[in-house]
Amino acid sequence: MMATAPETLWLSVHGRTLRAAAWRRDAQWQSARPVLVFLHEGLGCIEFWRDFPARLGAELALDAFAWDRLGYGGSEPLDEPRTPAYLHHEAHDWMPAVLDAAGIEDAILIGHSDGGSIALLYAARFPVRACITMAAHAFVEAHTLAGIAAADRAFAETDLAKKLARYHGDKTESIFRAWVDTWQHPDFRDWNIEAELSGIQAPTLVMQGASDEYGTTDQVHRIAAACSAPTQTALVPDCGHTPYRERPEEVLEVMTGFLRPLLARPL
Repeated sequence: MMATAPETLWLSVHGRTLRAAAWRRDAQWQSARPVLVFLHEGLGCIEFWRDFPARLGAELALDAFAWDRLGYGGSEPLDEPRTPAYLHHEAHDWMPAVLDAAGIEDAILIGHSDGGSIALLYAARFPVRACITMAAHAFVEAHTLAGIAAADRAFAETDLAKKLARYHGDKTESIFRAWVDTWQHPDFRDWNIEAELSGIQAPTLVMQGASDEYGTTDQVHRIAAACSAPTQTALVPDCGHTPYRERPEEVLEVMTGFLRPLLARPL
């Protein structure tokens, strides 16, 4: 039986120490079964996922894995300024090394927000069993920038910084500013990954809350149209930016319905 509390792993990646979590049935990943790989949002970390990896893993009899990217949660702090290519850097340079360090060769990606964009970029270049995104971005919208500006005001005027510090400690200010300042930088306004998504060959599910404060439904439709692989979309009603926390039962149902037929197919 899968443990509901994850095992903590410490991974050495590119000379830095990253914290990771494994929800699995024993000390090793299941043989001949893919691992659910969770990629957190732009201000997130392992704890943001709560019990969702364990629940989805239990539904599908799969192990699950998540990690704190550099600068987040229990991982080491950022040591250089971000550039407009930071999501590509995560997908193409860091993520392959993270999966290699964790011993994961067969992955189903589940990414939220920034993590969803990273999942798409990874799947466009490397083989995966399937790719699921929630609130991913493929281009910059005015709606997104308005949501980020509101978050910036909340960081200055409310207890948002204190809440985030529970997860990121003394890295809170640096990781928040890295997120806000990168998205608001003029050089980021033309960021667009749609042309790259034609490289995605794995079945893909694109999800978003119908009332997402950081993206319109154009993100969903344009991501789905750009992928070469068979793609499904799902808009979660009465839901904002974080479907797996706001509507966990509906999201579990959609994800399991998407993945079960794929897992039944021979490789």
